[in-house]
Amino acid sequence: MRIVDVRERTISISRYRDPALGGGALTTSLVAVVTDARRDGAPLTGFGFASFGRFAQGGLIRERFAPRLIAAAERDLAGADGAIDPLRAWSVMMRGEKPGGHGERCVAVGALDMALWDLAAKAAEMPVYRFLSHAAGTQSLRNEAVEVYAGGGYVYPERDVQRLVEEIQMFSDLGYARVKIKIGDSDLARARARIEAVLEGVPASSLAVDAMNAYDASHALAAASALRPYGLWWFEDVCDPLDFDTLRAVKAAYGGAIAAGEALFSLAEARLVHRYGGLDPHCDILLFDPVHCYGIPEYLRIVAELERAGWPRRAFWPHGGHLFGLHVAAGLGLGGAEVNPFAFAPLGGLHDGARIVDGRVAPPDAPGIGFELQAAARAAFATLR
Repeated sequence: MRIVDVRERTISISRYRDPALGGGALTTSLVAVVTDARRDGAPLTGFGFASFGRFAQGGLIRERFAPRLIAAAERDLAGADGAIDPLRAWSVMMRGEKPGGHGERCVAVGALDMALWDLAAKAAEMPVYRFLSHAAGTQSLRNEAVEVYAGGGYVYPERDVQRLVEEIQMFSDLGYARVKIKIGDSDLARARARIEAVLEGVPASSLAVDAMNAYDASHALAAASALRPYGLWWFEDVCDPLDFDTLRAVKAAYGGAIAAGEALFSLAEARLVHRYGGLDPHCDILLFDPVHCYGIPEYLRIVAELERAGWPRRAFWPHGGHLFGLHVAAGLGLGGAEVNPFAFAPLGGLHDGARIVDGRVAPPDAPGIGFELQAAARAAFATLR
C-alpha cells in the first residue's frame, strides 16, 4: 500500500454555536491521505484535521510533510501486514527534522498523523481506539466508555451570563454532568459572576474553569485567591504555558487541582512542566493535545515518561473536544476526554446518535475514527475528495 495523494483545505471554525457571534477568525486544516488500495470501489483514505486553537497549517503540510509521505517507498511505510503503519509513517514525516523549534510544525505533523491512524484502523477494519490499544500494548487498560465533560462557555459579546446559563442547560440536556467554562481576563468580578451563575445548577466539584493562559503573575495570583473558596473541579491554563515560576506560585496559593499542558507541544516541554511547574501528580490534570504534540507517537512518549515519573494515567485528559481525542482516551486508558458539543463546528463534538450514560460515552465502533458517522464532519471531509 502506498500513499498517492495528500489533500489539505483550510476551513473556518467558531467558538460559538452561532458562528455569527465571531470566533477570533480561527481556522483549522482538513487533511485526506489517499492510498492506492481500494474499499467499496473507492480509494482507501484516512481523514484528519489540526484540532482546535492553533490555526490552519496548510503551508507546512503541503510543502514540507505531505511530499515526504507521497515520495516514500512502500517498504518505508508498511507494517508486517503490508498496510501503512502510522508509526513508520511518522518517522518518514520527521526525517531530517532537527530537535527543538516546535513552533507550529508539531500541529502540521499531528494533523497528518490523525489521518494516518484513521487510515490504518480502516485498513484493519477496527475503530481507532482498539487499533491504538493493540499498537501501544494497552489492551488491558482500554476503556470501552470514557468519562467526558462538556467544554465551551466562552464569553458572549452580549447577555453573557444569561447565554452562558442557557448553554450549560443544553449541556445538561445532552447528559453531561461535568462542564468547563472560560474566564481568563483581568475582570475577576465577571469571572466570579460567571462561576456563580453556573453553580446555581452544577456542583462545584463538576465545574472546571479555563483562563486560556491569559493571566500575568499578579492577575494569576489574584485569581487563585478569588477562586480558591469555590472548590472547583480544576483551574486550567492559568498563565503563559512556559511561565513555570507563576504556575508553581499559583499552585501553592490555590491549593486545589490545576490543569496544564494544552499549549505545550513536545516531550521536552512536558518534562519542563513536570520538573518546574510545581504540579502534584496525585491531584492535578495534564491536558496535552495529541494532535498538537506531533501526533500519537510523541504523545505516547509523553504519557510513558510522565507515568514513570509518578503521574497516573487518570491524570491525562486530552485537549480537543472531538472524536479523535475520545478514541485516544479510550485506547490508552486515560482519565477522560473533553467534548465540545457546540463549539468548533463542523468538527467538535461526538458522532451522531452518541449517548452519554452516567457521564461516560463510548467511541463509535465503525472502522477508523468515525467522522463518516458525524454528518457535519462527513460533509466537510467530502470537500477533499
